[in-house]
Amino acid sequence: MSSKGRRTPPLVAERRYTGKKAPAKKRAPTRRGSGGGRRRTARRHSNPVVAAITGLFRWILRLVWRIGSRLALMTALVVGLAVLYFHVQLPPVSALLDGRNRGSVTLLDRHGEVFAWRGEQFGGQISAGTVAPAPKHAVIATEDRRFYRHFGVDPLGVAGAVRINLSEGRGPFSGHGGSTITQQTAKLLCLGVAYDPKQWKSEAEYEADCRRTTLGRKAKEAVYAMAMEAKYTKDEILTIYLNRAYLGAGARGFEAAAQRYFGKSANQVTPSEAAMLAGLLKAPTTYAPTNNLERSRNRANLILGLMQDQGYLSAKDAAIAKANPAVLSQAAESRSGGYFADWVMGAGPDFLTRDTTEDVIIRTTFDARLQKAAEDALRDVFETKVKPGSKAEAAIVVMSADGAVRAMVGGRKTSIGGFNRATMALRQTGSAFKPFVYAAALDLGFTPNATVEDEPYTINVPGSGRYSPENYDRRFHGRVTLTEALQHSYNIPAVKVSESVGRENVRRIAADFGLDSDLALGPALALGASESTLINMTGAYAGILNGGSSVTPYGLVDLRLKGEREPLMGQDGGMGERVISERAARSLVYMMTRVIEAGTGQRAKLPGWQVAGKTGTTSAVRDAWFVGFTAEYVAGVWMGYDDNTPMSGVTGGGLPADIWREVMVRVHDGLTPRPLPMLVPEPPENAPRQEARPHGEARPGGGDMAERILQEVLGVILGTNRN
Repeated sequence: MSSKGRRTPPLVAERRYTGKKAPAKKRAPTRRGSGGGRRRTARRHSNPVVAAITGLFRWILRLVWRIGSRLALMTALVVGLAVLYFHVQLPPVSALLDGRNRGSVTLLDRHGEVFAWRGEQFGGQISAGTVAPAPKHAVIATEDRRFYRHFGVDPLGVAGAVRINLSEGRGPFSGHGGSTITQQTAKLLCLGVAYDPKQWKSEAEYEADCRRTTLGRKAKEAVYAMAMEAKYTKDEILTIYLNRAYLGAGARGFEAAAQRYFGKSANQVTPSEAAMLAGLLKAPTTYAPTNNLERSRNRANLILGLMQDQGYLSAKDAAIAKANPAVLSQAAESRSGGYFADWVMGAGPDFLTRDTTEDVIIRTTFDARLQKAAEDALRDVFETKVKPGSKAEAAIVVMSADGAVRAMVGGRKTSIGGFNRATMALRQTGSAFKPFVYAAALDLGFTPNATVEDEPYTINVPGSGRYSPENYDRRFHGRVTLTEALQHSYNIPAVKVSESVGRENVRRIAADFGLDSDLALGPALALGASESTLINMTGAYAGILNGGSSVTPYGLVDLRLKGEREPLMGQDGGMGERVISERAARSLVYMMTRVIEAGTGQRAKLPGWQVAGKTGTTSAVRDAWFVGFTAEYVAGVWMGYDDNTPMSGVTGGGLPADIWREVMVRVHDGLTPRPLPMLVPEPPENAPRQEARPHGEARPGGGDMAERILQEVLGVILGTNRN
């Protein structure tokens, strides 16, 4: 056949399968590598078990992803809402700088210098933007080196803390917390929970709750920290931290701490001082320089090294800082006057002292030089004259004649307060009470040369039976003058004089001089069976020195609010009404000088000074006293055991007199001696004869003949008129 221009159709094999669709052509496999992709897939699906496991795994992953993504979204939403909640509630920065619940009390000495603090000190607001670089850099280097690079929570810091805790054998969240400065500030703010006296039993309980570190609280702390980061700038957060951090010794904030420890502003501290302050953040009590200066310096050197490592200090500056460690101010170093400060705090109302919500300034009578003299003297005597390990205690009070207390030692641990044996301990006075017996006689007109018989003596006391006093040496000394009786501290003459002038007179004079505790009612009154505190006893002797006027010991001069000029209250104490005549007081001063010159108090002599005083020893030697004075100062010393255990080999004329002398030698250093205001009696051979006689009779030299005869008869009956 001839072709008509068409191509011959290709030959096609006839269909072998009818009624079925021919299978589609398969594409050639794409070459990948060696071309084994199809074979691997075929092998995987060729095993139904593997396929099932793989499918299950993929399903679990998809499920986890779906749930996790939703949980993450919900968590982010909750955290965001929580951050927003706290963000809205956060107040301005200025309202967060002073976080104290109580105010402070600053105590000034007689020269206007600070010597003690009470309450929580706040030195004033400082700003991270204007404060000196040293404290700012020391804090960042120590507490949060990535402070300016995180959002309030530092995951790297947390991870590092967990690693360190585990390596040291602790729980992951025990020990190092990895908290940022922002988180620490959140904790200082107690996560926005203010102190409510109705909710918390005490501030201590409230603060303890703020410091809890449970997981739930840490989570809330993190959220609060992020809210702070959103609300405030980094410098504002750091400002809050610098002002609120507690740095020991009652100091809140770096300004208060700088003033407390170094006597200067935070803007003036050196790198070594700044490092010491930053070192307190970890453990304020442990590293407080007032507790252990060497430990605090070692901690500061560690922080100086961190400051160098992080570029805040050059190697040269760090070396200079380490070579010149921080030195405490004189007030901080002395740590003296703790007992005095606690005593003065009780002189004002609690709402202006112990429980004040204001910052208060109290000007006092305290003298730091005299306080150091008392503390050094006590330490010296116990180190050189007391058996090592002795538990005996002692107390000292030094005051002026008007009752202004200059120094006070309430116990051997002079650097701390606590139980103040000078003001709180009521102890029997022993023979230290006898001057008030003779004061009553002198005020009735007797002279120091009046005589009394030292002989066996018995009184029948109604309800108690017979009372027979004995002298310390268990001997009788015949007729003695009142001066000799006091000089040698004879007991029998003291009781006879007391009975002669009347116990009520003795009680009245002692009470008017300030010994107003429960005075004994019986004849043992004359021998110091009554109790008194050392401060009241010293004040009573001050009344003798000042010419016979009563004295109320005082330490507070005035109290005012910080920043105010007008005081809210002034002096509460000082000289009061006259108790005995000036002539009687001056005669008594003379009699008491003889105690020092030739009597039981000879160990209290001061070179170049006239001294008057009296020893006192109670029964079984449970208490030993020496109280005396010069023309400048009055000082009292008590010694004994807190549990009333009898002492061995101690009398008022022994160790207490030694302590008194050591105190007064130091107190009078550099002072010009002045004579005591005393009236020396005429010699006995030239003076008119005087006898102690019963209370209620006319004084010698007065009245008619019948009265004089009656006096003589009564004198014979009482045994006070014998030759």
